[in-house]
Amino acid sequence: MTPAPPTAVRRVVVHPDAPTLAAATAARLLTRLLDAQSTHSPVHLVLTGGTVGIATLAAVASNPVRDAIDWSGVHVWWGDERFLPTGDPERNETLARDALLDALSEVLPAANVHPMAAPGSTPEIRTPEDSAAAYAADLARFAPEGSSVPAFDVLMLGMGPDGHVASLFPGHDALRATGVSTVGVHGSPKPPPERVSLTFDAINAAHEVWLVVSGAEKAAPVASALAGDPVDRTPAAGARGRELTLWLLDADAAAGPTA
Repeated sequence: MTPAPPTAVRRVVVHPDAPTLAAATAARLLTRLLDAQSTHSPVHLVLTGGTVGIATLAAVASNPVRDAIDWSGVHVWWGDERFLPTGDPERNETLARDALLDALSEVLPAANVHPMAAPGSTPEIRTPEDSAAAYAADLARFAPEGSSVPAFDVLMLGMGPDGHVASLFPGHDALRATGVSTVGVHGSPKPPPERVSLTFDAINAAHEVWLVVSGAEKAAPVASALAGDPVDRTPAAGARGRELTLWLLDADAAAGPTA
């Protein structure tokens, strides 16, 4: 797992409820994209799924500031995906297209959207490992010299009640994958059992990692992660940006004993 550099900053921002969290995160994301585009192009953004993650994308879609973004200069990636057929309603890609990406279809080039390959999408994609390898190759095409992944400007993550991020679950073999940017996941404790995920090597290469978390059931793992719990027990503790790790919480998620 790639450690955060000594200069990295961690911040915690708490909003009163989940709808406010989604709206505020959307506004923050649009501002961050605008700021990034003032200095470089392309901009690389990693999306997450989950209830609050998709609500955030819907809030981006309804925010008029979205039209100020040069979407032709934005590349969209995913932190993880369920290894399900294209168009399956449980795929993060499907949810993101419904919430935001379809609304940007005239301004966001299809070639800038990088979903993880679904089973059978090509004859070569038969297993989660096949999809992971294909995604690693796609990531590498946009990576700067010396890296295996693009210079992600913002990498968004949700967190489960067990403290998992992406599809890296407590005690799971995929959690410990190193030296690679992606990993196939089998036996996920949360259905479906087969998934594809970025590894911590890829996650921690991002300039900024945003963990967007809502709900009282998340309060204990949020507190554990912020207190530096072992990654094998609370994976979210290992998600760190090179420049900024930003925890965006609603009041319920922030109500743990040390949050």
